[in-house]
Amino acid sequence: MTETSEPIERSLFEAPPLAEQERMVEAILFASAEPVTLAELEQRMPHGCDPAEALVYLRKRYEGRGVHLVRVGDAYAFRTAADLGHLMRKETVEQRKLSRAAIETLAIIAYHQPVTRAEIEEIRGVAVSRGTVDQLLELEWIRLGRRRMTPGRPVTFVVTERFLDHFGLESARDLPGLKELRAAGLLDNRPLPGSMATSDDEEEATLGQSELFED
Repeated sequence: MTETSEPIERSLFEAPPLAEQERMVEAILFASAEPVTLAELEQRMPHGCDPAEALVYLRKRYEGRGVHLVRVGDAYAFRTAADLGHLMRKETVEQRKLSRAAIETLAIIAYHQPVTRAEIEEIRGVAVSRGTVDQLLELEWIRLGRRRMTPGRPVTFVVTERFLDHFGLESARDLPGLKELRAAGLLDNRPLPGSMATSDDEEEATLGQSELFED
């Protein structure tokens, strides 16, 4: 009597060696103008590849080099090392200047997102023009979030991965605190509207409790 065993299913194509997978990920990221998500890497690479593991090794390989592999939200990209950024000034100078209103609006969205237009106006103390919001939308630094489940169902605004990438942030949690912004001269020392009796520490704690992203 002979024993029978169930056939072992094998993939028709074996995954390339990890070193080759690293090369694939490296090539895709270098060729892409925008950060690439893990899902996109999985779609482009051969069946059986593990781009997540390849990214770990590739990130270590670029430590201390002129460019680093960084995470931008849920995506990955190669970026110039921070200490060499001064060499890229000519290539990274923005010709279009943001107005004071746009800067304040962007800061409010970044720290209070998801936030409605009415909430932005309440914090700033003045009306927000359509042109200001349109400029930030055109730069793709903000996008529309979910509508609030309140009367009128107002739309909310949140920052985008392009915003995080531009400012070298992995996530909105990496935004500097109020103390750092004021020390750098990017925020007035005057209290925010409605926070006359609130200390810096209390303000930072309140901002840190805001929800970061909407699907």
